[in-house]
Amino acid sequence: MAEDYYKILGVQRSASAEEIQKSYRKLAAKLHPDINPDDKQAKKRFQELQKAYEVLSDPEKRKLYDQLGPDFEKMGAGFRGGPAGAGGGGNPFEGMDFEQVFRGGGGGQPFSYEGDLGDIFSQIMGGGAAGGGARGGRRRGAPARGSDLEVTAEIPFTTAIQGGSADLRLNRGNKVEVVSVKIPKGVESGKKIRLRGQGMPGPGGAAAGDLLVTLEVLSHSHFKRHGDNLEVKVPVTLAEAALGAKIDVPTPSGVVTLKIPAGSSSGKRLRVKGQGVPRADGGSGDLYVELHIKLPEHLDEQSEELIRKLDSMHPLAPRAGLAW
Repeated sequence: MAEDYYKILGVQRSASAEEIQKSYRKLAAKLHPDINPDDKQAKKRFQELQKAYEVLSDPEKRKLYDQLGPDFEKMGAGFRGGPAGAGGGGNPFEGMDFEQVFRGGGGGQPFSYEGDLGDIFSQIMGGGAAGGGARGGRRRGAPARGSDLEVTAEIPFTTAIQGGSADLRLNRGNKVEVVSVKIPKGVESGKKIRLRGQGMPGPGGAAAGDLLVTLEVLSHSHFKRHGDNLEVKVPVTLAEAALGAKIDVPTPSGVVTLKIPAGSSSGKRLRVKGQGVPRADGGSGDLYVELHIKLPEHLDEQSEELIRKLDSMHPLAPRAGLAW
């Protein structure tokens, strides 16, 4: 029984490209041999899935598959139009059962063709090549390239800001390979990178497809990004906030010294110019430092008395105006 690629992928024949891709990703994650090491049939099922996706994800291959079935790639030489012999003017296909030919029947080896059915029948009826070429000429297209391969790569927050590279493990042509992807500075989640010729191998030695990498930036434990700017919460002591100080703060380009004004409260924001996200024009956004006063978890009686004395000397109404 001929393979039904739509059934293998679990989609209807009318499925869109997005539905085919979604179903393939779901099944590939479930059927991958690495996920099923004890299942002897896992590799075979995964290969069938790969083959089905390679055909149905390519519009031209899908068109041929829908017309001719799964044996379309095994077909031999293409059609030739023109005279049947050196001095003849007849049709070389006269008496041929086209239904058997298209279905691989008739006792002979099935053939392949490139182009659409309109081109084929035009040449059968004696038409020439497109554009006014000689009658009976042969029209062949370039071999179909391999399918594009789409993957998602998780990259660290620092790599997205500073640039770098990421190594991806890919299953291409039933072989696991490692591909290095260059990450430009300042990329955001959702950015797509295309690597030419790094997709699925082409049939019969044809060019490989492309690799499409969608980047997903992981979160950072301290820094957050807002457009081209970065934000970080920095703890300071009571003395540093009250009396002022100089502290070291890490940035994408290295550690910088930040001056804290005397009398700073928790929540005060200080701007460090040019220490944000690098831009394509060579500039950078800014870094915003938010101060948070860190107090000791346990105070002795003497410390408590000093704080009460300080509070009485400088009475405040910090919640004045706070309302619903």
